[in-house]
Amino acid sequence: MSAVKSIAVLTSGGDSQGMNAGVRAVVRSALFHGLEVYAVQRGYYGLIHDDIRKMDLRSVGDIIQRGGTILQTARCKEFLTEEGRKIAVDNLHRRGIDGLVVIGGDGSYQGANKLSQLGIKTMGLPGTIDNDIPFTDFTIGFDTAVTIVVDAINKLRDTMTSHERSSIVEVMGRHCGDIALYAGLASGAEAILVPEVPYNIDDIASRMKENFMNGKRHSIIIVAEGVGRGEDISRQITERNGIEPRVTVLGHIQRGGTPTHNDRVLASRLGDFAVRQLIAGESGKACGIINGELVATPIDQVVAAKKPFNMEMYDLAMRLSQ
Repeated sequence: MSAVKSIAVLTSGGDSQGMNAGVRAVVRSALFHGLEVYAVQRGYYGLIHDDIRKMDLRSVGDIIQRGGTILQTARCKEFLTEEGRKIAVDNLHRRGIDGLVVIGGDGSYQGANKLSQLGIKTMGLPGTIDNDIPFTDFTIGFDTAVTIVVDAINKLRDTMTSHERSSIVEVMGRHCGDIALYAGLASGAEAILVPEVPYNIDDIASRMKENFMNGKRHSIIIVAEGVGRGEDISRQITERNGIEPRVTVLGHIQRGGTPTHNDRVLASRLGDFAVRQLIAGESGKACGIINGELVATPIDQVVAAKKPFNMEMYDLAMRLSQ
């Protein structure tokens, strides 16, 4: 017998491409297994304000290819209080909902963990472009964000080469430099600046000048926002070598657009996996993928850890950038 009879799904925190694919998978997997399924609008805010609606197969039709989240997302200070969380739990109980799938990042996971402690069976799905959630190799939206950055760099390289100029591309990643790392390796960047690795601006400026003197026609530097502003890096380079790199800040464009097939497949697998975990009686778990295998890790263990940076890949990118 199923450990749950009715579940809900919500998206929380910053949106990421593939969230809709995850919502679709949760809804259709739940219905396949004979469960009632609901959607919560605007994340934990909707949970407290009872913005909850019943879903059917058609509710999630034609959304797998759409970016953003049809369920929307919003901040909710009320949920940070015990009173707010009690209201959320009461709303779920009143509708007979005993399971909840939360798609979001670290803060969303912490909220799911609180609800689990209050008796709601919860599962977390890693929905964030930063790829900063531990106990999963990849998060939903990361592959699409990297693809967007690489496409932008390809375009910038064309014009930089035409004018024999240098370009600095500032990407998202306040605490995790994975977008910069993967995009930098994939696009052949000369330098990749990430929060996890110290850098020497004198070395970067010197190598850039030397490369241009030796006939190189362009230079690409990728900066994760957690390192600092691209404009500041550009000014420091100009002060040292006289070259003035043009700065492009990609910003929220990295969160938008059609998810790649990798993100759609990942979100679909994780959504179905979360439902099956709830049916099996599991709760308070974060679903992820490690070496191609689906895994479920206690959420309190996930939020207490920091994802290790892939220094092997960083070193590879630096070796190939010569």
